[in-house]
Amino acid sequence: MADALSMLYAALMLLTSVASTCGNLLLLLVLLLNKELRSNTLGLTLSFSLSDLVLGLSAIPFSAYNSLSQPVGHSSEGAVCQGGGFIFLLLQTASLHSLAWATIYKFTEICFALSFRSIWTVGRSRAVLVAVWLFCLANATMPLLGFGSYAYSDSRFLCCLSFTPENRYFVLLWMGAGIVAPILTMCSLYGYIVYVARKQARRGTFMCNELHCFYVPANNYLRSSLVMVATSVCLLVCWLPYISVCLYETLSGHQSPSVTAALSSWLVLTSAALNPWITCMTQTRYRVAVRRSFCRFIPCSGMFLESRSQSSALHLHATNRVSTTTTSTSATRPPSSPKTPTPP
Repeated sequence: MADALSMLYAALMLLTSVASTCGNLLLLLVLLLNKELRSNTLGLTLSFSLSDLVLGLSAIPFSAYNSLSQPVGHSSEGAVCQGGGFIFLLLQTASLHSLAWATIYKFTEICFALSFRSIWTVGRSRAVLVAVWLFCLANATMPLLGFGSYAYSDSRFLCCLSFTPENRYFVLLWMGAGIVAPILTMCSLYGYIVYVARKQARRGTFMCNELHCFYVPANNYLRSSLVMVATSVCLLVCWLPYISVCLYETLSGHQSPSVTAALSSWLVLTSAALNPWITCMTQTRYRVAVRRSFCRFIPCSGMFLESRSQSSALHLHATNRVSTTTTSTSATRPPSSPKTPTPP
């Protein structure tokens, strides 16, 4: 039975590795081929995509290999294990924080559209990216300096943080600032965006700039709400079991069941595979860019025409953003015809 579970765990890990690698390579290819997707958040998108890609190529296959080979007496003090634990912690934290700041960017773009350009400048975006990586490097370096420690986990088949009472101060610090804080931030911002979307859907809205106004159907807001709710649910499902198991082991001093520890580790690594697919498949501009990128290599005339029409609509939407929290004359003035843009 133990051998069967090990083989199942290895198969799940390998599937996760393939999904993470393919998804993040697809996301990077789309960003490379479509310049219109390169905004101030490009650095953050590259940050979590590259972090997830390296996780999919390093920690996940390493865990699958160990679950099959069942190494006995694995050295936790060796350079390989210490380096593996460092990379695992660094990439976990960097991916989650980069994703959290990308969510903050999206929240600012939607809820503070009129002042968005002055809030998110190129310099501030770069400063946020540098601060994220400095924070993650500091967290990952502390166990190497004696504040916390890395060790091989027989139940997770990984070199990771040692979740023992001796390391509880560092584990609690890392869990609070490195994991729980960004997850709560993302879920809270998504919740507020959904609230704003429902409010707009009830009353309808007109998107305007200095030249035109056009009506935005309520379905657009409701569809975005469903995407954000699904994203929050996936985030919580992937991370809550891992957080619970790690805190239990750290505070109680008892090892959790091997199946529970392995399942929670697989779920948290699955987030590295889900992130790029959620980004590519749930945002219209990314879906259009994916189709257009495929059409550069594969003939698809009907799909290409559809992509071009959606791209034009997205461009019109991007040039007609208004704040959902600020009422102004130009932002609330309806056009003479709800469906046809007309000068005010």
